[in-house]
Amino acid sequence: MNYKSQYDLTKDQINMIMAGLMVGLLVAAFDYSIMAIAMPKVINSLHGMEYYVWPFTSYMLSSTIAIILFGKLSDIYGRKHILIAGIITFVITSVMCGFATNMFQLILFRGLQGIGGGILISLPFIVVGEIFSPRERAKYMGILASVFGLADVLGPIIGGVITDSFGWRWVFFINVPVGIAAVTMILYSLPNFKLPDVKKIIDYSGIITFTLALSTIFFAITLAGDINKYPLDEMAVLIVFSIFMFALFVLAEKKAVEPILPLNLFKNSIFNVSSLESFIASALMFSGIIYVPLFAQGVLGMSATNSGLIMIPMFLSLTITSIITGQIISKTGKYKNLVIVEFVITGIGVILLATMNVNTPYYLLLAYSTVLGIGSGMAYNIFNVAVQNAFALREIGIVTASMRFFRNVGTIVSVPIFGYIMNFTLGSSNAVTLSKTQALVLSIQNIFIVAILLSFVGLVVAFFLKEIPLGENMLMTQEEVSEGQLEKAK
Repeated sequence: MNYKSQYDLTKDQINMIMAGLMVGLLVAAFDYSIMAIAMPKVINSLHGMEYYVWPFTSYMLSSTIAIILFGKLSDIYGRKHILIAGIITFVITSVMCGFATNMFQLILFRGLQGIGGGILISLPFIVVGEIFSPRERAKYMGILASVFGLADVLGPIIGGVITDSFGWRWVFFINVPVGIAAVTMILYSLPNFKLPDVKKIIDYSGIITFTLALSTIFFAITLAGDINKYPLDEMAVLIVFSIFMFALFVLAEKKAVEPILPLNLFKNSIFNVSSLESFIASALMFSGIIYVPLFAQGVLGMSATNSGLIMIPMFLSLTITSIITGQIISKTGKYKNLVIVEFVITGIGVILLATMNVNTPYYLLLAYSTVLGIGSGMAYNIFNVAVQNAFALREIGIVTASMRFFRNVGTIVSVPIFGYIMNFTLGSSNAVTLSKTQALVLSIQNIFIVAILLSFVGLVVAFFLKEIPLGENMLMTQEEVSEGQLEKAK
């Protein structure tokens, strides 16, 4: 195959780089599904049931912040160095988590581990954006994205086996040999891609204000889950402080020589539309990931193991369609119609899921969730490819990291909102007269009705996505983007 890249890489080097990136990505991708299985035993060992969600919360917060920060820092210090640093950070902090003796230590170490996790889920996609021409990016991003599907399918199984056979601490220790393998492969195969014209100036003001702004709004959303314990006035203070920090962040970025999130990105309509669509696509996907198993257990009476097995077709369809979508974009050089199709299929999936009731057989639940998985899988590649094609090579790092950032924010915001809908429904006068099972059905139906509205918004927004045909040659495409095509996307 003829690889069109600004770097002189052989096919063997390409294969080795992709293998290293996939192994590194797999380390972080496994984290979510394995931790979910291990946490009950972690709580039994370390106690602190009231802090059950905080190891997840601290990890999600730090990883989301790290996506933007280290995406930009990799422009300055090189992709290879930052990626290896991310793997090493993840491995070391995994060991620290494994030796935690109380919940406070685990929460702290998980927060540190999230820094490495944020690097690992964003840098591989940036590297692919730099190695390949626009058309080939889609294909290889599909291969990378399939790692998430693999982790979702195998994670619960591996996590269960490790936890039951060796103890929960080995859920963290197992990252050590995998991390060493990833570092070795990347160290000897990956050139240290970096941008030669970037000034080595770190935007400290941007980093501080961005971290404070995102942290406070994140904690406000998390604490809002228990209004009785955390009064509204306390959350209001956090929200006001967050808004103030965001305002300072905008001022800092306007003055920064090398801003961590250049504000000029938001002048591009492809970036804006793709950011919003990434947010919505993530929310829709997690509506299924969270509430299909709950329906299976709480309504159909399935065991936890069987409810996990019923999710496998959804995750497999997500993985397969991610790869197929990349192949289609690679062959056609176009992506807009696929975005429209993605939200149509996702919309059909949540409409079907909203019709579920106490008489719904398990095989229909399996079929409905699989439809949602097909649509969600398409979204993994499209927006990365769209924004990478709309910007010059110099900005590939930050725009790619931004898409992952907005996907994470979509999860952070939507999950508590779905939880509020469920709690509100269960406490409503309509639910009081129903049985426990019927009330649960009603609450899940309401969640998927909201998901239907989100999918409709995503579909409407998709028609506003400008399309720049993907080129075969990287250098020629960058020239087209910078001189003419980019103006069409504004």
